Amino acid sequence: MFYKDAICGIIGFNSVNWRQKHISIGYWLGQQFQGKGIITQACAALVDHAFQEMNLHRVEISTAVENFKSRAVPERLGFKEEGIARQSAWLYDQFIDHVVYGMLAEEWKARPVK
Repeated sequence: MFYKDAICGIIGFNSVNWRQKHISIGYWLGQQFQGKGIITQACAALVDHAFQEMNLHRVEISTAVENFKSRAVPERLGFKEEGIARQSAWLYDQFIDHVVYGMLAEEWKARPVK
């Protein structure tokens, strides 16, 4: 991703399950670019694409329980917190828990657009 001609981070689909019609989104943003709505806007675009173009049923975002800035993204977009995946990622020489957020196609279509 770019912000004002500078590389600011990455975002993309991590995995897709065509049989179950769901996909996950992952992202990273440089610290100096945080707080500008970049990831929220990019996530919204990917969710739109997943539901409208790929005809999927579910989008998932998983982030470290302690990463409150990252957790704010799916929360802002109206994702539902579904639970904790215990020790699901290796980070900083230890296993960390992830909070899992989900959005269904019908929820995305019915959400109030700001």
